[in-house]
Amino acid sequence: MNRKMKGRWYGVGVGPGDPELMTLKAVRILRECSVVAIPHSEKERCAAYQIAAQAAPEIEEKTILYLPMPMTRDRDRLDRSHQEAAARTAAVLDDGWDVAFITLGDSTVYSTCLYVMGRLQEQGYETELINGVPSFCAAAARLGIPLVNGAEELHVIPASYPVREALGLAGVKVFMKAGTRISELKKLLEEQGCRAVMVENCGMKTERVYGDLKEIPEDAGYFSLLVAR
Repeated sequence: MNRKMKGRWYGVGVGPGDPELMTLKAVRILRECSVVAIPHSEKERCAAYQIAAQAAPEIEEKTILYLPMPMTRDRDRLDRSHQEAAARTAAVLDDGWDVAFITLGDSTVYSTCLYVMGRLQEQGYETELINGVPSFCAAAARLGIPLVNGAEELHVIPASYPVREALGLAGVKVFMKAGTRISELKKLLEEQGCRAVMVENCGMKTERVYGDLKEIPEDAGYFSLLVAR
C-alpha cells in the first residue's frame, strides 16, 4: 500500500448471523483491509466480529479499531459517539490504512456504520458500502415463507420506536429489533387481528423460531425480527 495516500473506508455488511451468508465481496474486502473497525469495546462480545471471523479468519491477525456505540436513543450521546468514531477512523485513514467497518445484516439498513460514513464523506474521505444479506430476507427463508408475493407491499419498521401508526399500512410488515418492545407489539398485533411469525437471533447459535404470535415469549432478545400480515 502507498502509505502517502489516505486510506479508503468500507462499511461491510456481514449478514444476520450465519457466516455462510457473507458475500464473497465482503470476505475479500475484510482480507484486503489492514484495519477492521467494530462497533464494540470487545471483539469477543461483538456479534458482527464473531460472524466475520468464521468466514474470514484472517481478521484475527489484523489491527482492530474499537468504536463502541451506546445502546441509547439519547441524541446527544449518540452524536458524541458517532463524532468520536469518525475522528478516530479519520486518524487511521490519514495514515494510509484502509478500514473495514463491519456491521450486522446489510450495511444500508439501519446500520450504525452509516453515521460514521456520513461524517467521513463530509471531510472528503473515500467511502464504499458492501452489501450483506438483510436479516428480514434470511428470517423469511428460515421460516420457509415468502416475504412478499405478487402485488404485496413490504414495510420495514424499527420496532424500538412507536409502531402503532405503521400497523395501518397495507401489505407485509417487518418489525426489526422487536425484542425491546415485544409485549406491546404483540398486544397491538392481536388487536389488529394480524398473523405473525418471528425469528430470534437469526442464523446464530442461539436462534429460535416462532410460527405463531401466541408462541412468542415476552422476554425475546434484542435481535428479534417479526413478520406480520
